Amino acid sequence: MVQIPFYRASIDSREEELIKECLNNANSQMVSTLERDICDFFGSKFAVTSTNGTTAMHLALCAMNIKRGDKIICSVNSYPNVVEVIRHFDAEPILVDIDADSFNISVAEFEKTLEIHKHKKLKAAFISHVAGFPAQMDEIYALAKKWDIKIIDDARRAMGAKYKGKLIGAMDSFISCFQMNPQAKNAVATVGFFITNDAEIERRAKIIRNNALKANSDLDYIYDVEEIGEKCDLNAIAAAYGVAQLEKTPSFIARRKKIAQIYRKELANCPHITLPKHDENHIYTQFIIKIDKNRDDFARKLQEFGIKTALHYIPIHLLSYYKRKYGYKVNDFPNALKNYSQVLSIPMYAALSDDEAHYVCDKIKEIAKNRV
Repeated sequence: MVQIPFYRASIDSREEELIKECLNNANSQMVSTLERDICDFFGSKFAVTSTNGTTAMHLALCAMNIKRGDKIICSVNSYPNVVEVIRHFDAEPILVDIDADSFNISVAEFEKTLEIHKHKKLKAAFISHVAGFPAQMDEIYALAKKWDIKIIDDARRAMGAKYKGKLIGAMDSFISCFQMNPQAKNAVATVGFFITNDAEIERRAKIIRNNALKANSDLDYIYDVEEIGEKCDLNAIAAAYGVAQLEKTPSFIARRKKIAQIYRKELANCPHITLPKHDENHIYTQFIIKIDKNRDDFARKLQEFGIKTALHYIPIHLLSYYKRKYGYKVNDFPNALKNYSQVLSIPMYAALSDDEAHYVCDKIKEIAKNRV
């Protein structure tokens, strides 16, 4: 039977070449090479690499010196790592409902939330760009300026995405966080990083990520520790993988857009299916459709045909920890709740062949045709 995983990495001789370079040269400085390449790609002053997207976000908040009781706004429709990095500081995530079509944070709800939670402890907002579709950044930046908060991009699924001709990460955000490989489980390699133009943030982050060790002399083994650190610096082999993958980012985007064209053409008139909002800025790191009823049964039938799917995302307020901690009610975020009952992410990645994409479409249409 045909087996189509939800994600498959695109790897060729370039990754092998760079990894061999690391194995054969202990002084390859591949992490520094990757950080320079990232700065060149985005036009940023500084890049700080880490082991994955979650540690990159956590490291960013460490460098910002987030403290207990500080408040950070984020979308209720985000991966749990966004709120968990906030809670690790005993800070408070302030959830906001979404725009039902883009799946991103609702600007109107964002503004209401800023008005309700105006306080000196309101420090920042994580802005998620779901599935590679940029949020409405002009309006978001204007509100952030008005209320004097910093914007942190949760752009783990938006590397290479542009908003009005500018790369996410090359705009006015204080920090932008990314992850190169979207595969959460059994990944070949993962690379997280954030970019910033703030020299102090970069300095602090690079100290913290290596157990906060500071050299105290010209001898490497003489060190001091002035604050709490962690260990999340990137190794050379993962960095080599990252260098190769970063080089391919434009081709990955182009390929995903071609797959999206296949999906849109083939599923245009499919009953029970709603396609994602079309926009020239969408880079389709995920292709999220809506099933008008019984989404989980639909997913099980796709799985019977060898097609793996995923869900982006279960709203944060429905997760047990946050429901208990903050007393959220099911209907607190109606747009996110309605989307959650319908959304389903189908395979979308550069290594997906045209034949596989057509197979996915054929099976979706077959299942949809037989639904009551």
